[in-house]
Amino acid sequence: MCEPKSKTLPKTDMSRRHLLAFGAYAALTPWSMSIASATETKAPINAISPAASLKRLMDGNARYAANTPDQRDFSANRAKLAQSQYPIAAILSCADSRVAPELAFDQNAGDLFIMRVAGNVMSPDLLASLEYGVKFLGTPLVMVLGHTNCGAVSAAIDVITEDAVLPGHLPGLISAIKPAVIEAKKENSASLLSAAIAENVRRQVAEIKLSQPIVNRFYDDQKIDIVGAVYDLQTGKISLV
Repeated sequence: MCEPKSKTLPKTDMSRRHLLAFGAYAALTPWSMSIASATETKAPINAISPAASLKRLMDGNARYAANTPDQRDFSANRAKLAQSQYPIAAILSCADSRVAPELAFDQNAGDLFIMRVAGNVMSPDLLASLEYGVKFLGTPLVMVLGHTNCGAVSAAIDVITEDAVLPGHLPGLISAIKPAVIEAKKENSASLLSAAIAENVRRQVAEIKLSQPIVNRFYDDQKIDIVGAVYDLQTGKISLV
């Protein structure tokens, strides 16, 4: 008996052209696109606009002043923060113990890059810290934060109006505040101290905007914004100046 002849299957022409076409098709499938997107680098959490950063700070201060803060567990994310930091703002604040920016803005650890000195005045060392925050940490906002009843500004007023003599290194610190007092006197304000505090903040903001070679470039390129504010010790409210 003759066995039936086996059917010969048609040969498949898997030429290089077909392989390339198949690869191109596969690259467009949802599966391959999901793999591609999974390998993309995520933007840092502080990659937000300066306006968004400022809104987050001011919204947080409103919660703080109303005694309804969100931030209560400061141990949260401690392990993650040990690896990296992505602050949303750099704050030049007074060293006054009654001013705590993380609390006043209702922010968590890692959210604010803070430089503190009596009278919230800029210096070369503080500028270097600010440059680090702007260039390497990506902070989109810089804020100079003064406060009511500032002792450093009050001392500068005493030096100008009463020829007070200060001990130690205080004269060097106060010399950076004296121009603000002199300018504030021209306003004939009901409170020279309040006027000088606000003027000192404005002068520090203006100086930072011109600070070369890093901060001024980021500001001119609109990558960051630089603002000033005053914290009210009585109410806890922060007002832009």
